Amino acid sequence: MKNKKPKFAFFDFTDCEGCQLQIVNLNTVLVELLEHIEIVNFREATSERRNDYDVAVVEGSVSTPHDIERLVKIRRQAKTIVALGACATIGGVNAVKNLNPPGIAQHRVYGDKGKNFETLPVKPIDCFIKVDYYIQGCPVHLNEVAEVFKCILAGKKYDMPNYPVCMECKMNENVCLYQKGQDCLGPVTRAGCGSWCINNNNICYSCRGLVDNPAVDAQRDILDKYGLKLDEMLAKFSLYSACGGEKYDQEIKKR
Repeated sequence: MKNKKPKFAFFDFTDCEGCQLQIVNLNTVLVELLEHIEIVNFREATSERRNDYDVAVVEGSVSTPHDIERLVKIRRQAKTIVALGACATIGGVNAVKNLNPPGIAQHRVYGDKGKNFETLPVKPIDCFIKVDYYIQGCPVHLNEVAEVFKCILAGKKYDMPNYPVCMECKMNENVCLYQKGQDCLGPVTRAGCGSWCINNNNICYSCRGLVDNPAVDAQRDILDKYGLKLDEMLAKFSLYSACGGEKYDQEIKKR
C-alpha cells in the first residue's frame, strides 16, 4: 500500500481556472511530480475522469447551493483537501458581488431571467469544509505549488509565510512604491510570492490575503505620510477579500 502513488484530482468551482493553468506551467517540475503522484481528474490537462482520488485540489469559491453539495462530496472522498488560489482561499475577485445587495449580480448578468439562477454570497471553501493545505495568490506561485505538493507527499505541514510582502520587497531590493507616489497593499499582505507583482512594475493588490496580525497602525501611518485616502485603499483591498476583509476594515477605521 505504501508503494502506491497518491491519486490527485483537480476541481473547479467559481473561478477562471487560471491557477490550474499555472500548474500545467510547472513543466519539468510537474514531470518530476508525476513520478510520485497519479492524476485521475484534471480537466485542463487530461480527459480522464475518475473518482478514486486521495488528494483533491480545489480551485474557485462557493457561490451556489449546488457548489456546497458538490464540495461536501469531494471532502468525503478525499483524504486531503488543497485550496488552490485566491478564490478558494479568501473568496477572490468573485466576492466583489458581495458588496452589492442580493440579486444585483443575477440581474446584471442575466437581466430579467436572473431570478431563475440561484446564487449565494461568495465564500472561500473553508467556510463549508475542512481544508488541509492552502496555496494563496492570483494566480498561484509555481514555487509554492511545488513546495506544497512535496509537503503532501512527505506527510508534512506546510507553513504559510506570516509576514508582509514588504519583507520580500526589501530582500529583492525594490524601491518602495509609496516613495514613487503609488499606493500598495504590501504592508498588510501575506508574503510568499517573492513580491512578484512589484518586481514586474505593478502594485500589490493583496491577492494572498492578510497576514494573521496585520500592522494596521503602520499601514495608517503610511497613508498619513503620503496623503492617501483610507476609503480608496479599502476599495483596493476589497478586490480580492470582499468576503473576508470586514474585520480589517473595521479595525483600521478605528485608528
